[in-house]
Amino acid sequence: MKVTIIGAGIGGLTLAIALQKKGIEVEIFEATSAFRKVGAGIVLAMNAMQIYQRLGLAEQLKTSGNCLDKMAITNADLKVMAGNELAYFEGKYNLNNVAIHRATLHEILLSKLQNVPLHLDKKLKKVEERVDGIYLEFLDGSKHQSDVVIGADGIHSGVRQSIFPQAKERFAKQLCWRGVASFKLEKGMEYTMREAWGSGRRFGIVPIENDQVYWFACASYQKNATKEFKEVDLGELFSNFNPLVAQLIKATLSDQIIEAELSDLEILKTWHKGKICLMGDAAHATTPNMGQGANQAIESAWVLADCLAKEADCKTAFEAYQNIRQAKAIQIIKTSWQIGQLAHLKNPVLTAFRNTMVRITPDFIGRKQLEKVFELNY
Repeated sequence: MKVTIIGAGIGGLTLAIALQKKGIEVEIFEATSAFRKVGAGIVLAMNAMQIYQRLGLAEQLKTSGNCLDKMAITNADLKVMAGNELAYFEGKYNLNNVAIHRATLHEILLSKLQNVPLHLDKKLKKVEERVDGIYLEFLDGSKHQSDVVIGADGIHSGVRQSIFPQAKERFAKQLCWRGVASFKLEKGMEYTMREAWGSGRRFGIVPIENDQVYWFACASYQKNATKEFKEVDLGELFSNFNPLVAQLIKATLSDQIIEAELSDLEILKTWHKGKICLMGDAAHATTPNMGQGANQAIESAWVLADCLAKEADCKTAFEAYQNIRQAKAIQIIKTSWQIGQLAHLKNPVLTAFRNTMVRITPDFIGRKQLEKVFELNY
């Protein structure tokens, strides 16, 4: 059996590594013509780090990134309203939450693929399953035949469009800007991830490797993000936040700032059809409010590879994979959406009430929520 993966993002590459370790032949087709060092970071939470530990990558990722010891929700002035110390989980799993540049992670994953064909500039046009196999057609006119196809091609998945054209994207009416600044944070801030909640806006600060700070800025819009934020001055937009926010924005090259609307995928009841299966954002895209999008893709990669190695045929493997992963992925989607709506409240009375409730919520509640996210049931 040869597995063809469409998409060479974090999920697709992790799947390829896992399949390779289990002795399954794999190949990858990627739409982009070259991998670029985009201005974004990622937090590899302990659920993902457990997977990378199984794949023998945890130590390298730890030394290549920044180990976080706390996650905090703050007000706009960066005063902590609620925080989760991670020492308990570090002791339990003997692992860390690792903040790392996405490009660094991508390079590490690519370096672990040995003799795996990786075809770039192959944007999928159509996938069709026939009696004698699965036929792939790409926009450049090339064609390819495969035994098994995995769609790891993101929220706008061409594989998903081919098998489940009725699937819909759901927009949060929030625009997000992301960047990485060369910036030395004050002592005491180097190992804490912060998310500041204002009124209809929020700002995240994530220290990654070598005095690099990944940041994200999100703002609600009414009807049309393009019109409402045309030629926006981000420093001005977040001027009522702590001055550090404007400093981080100013320290980032404008052409390195990524802009995107926040969205997720309306819940899919089925992730597979015949010998074609979806994983990661193609199957269970979530808004980034829990920082779990890529982490859930990493979990799915491990489980899918494990099921393909254990089961007699791919259809049984796909069913087993969905049974193991779907409930948690759906819960993440729902909870993340709710957090995003809560973080962007605009009414002053509701905002004040929200902040009060966040402050008085006992720490053990946050720990229990993290425990559910970090725990693996396989």
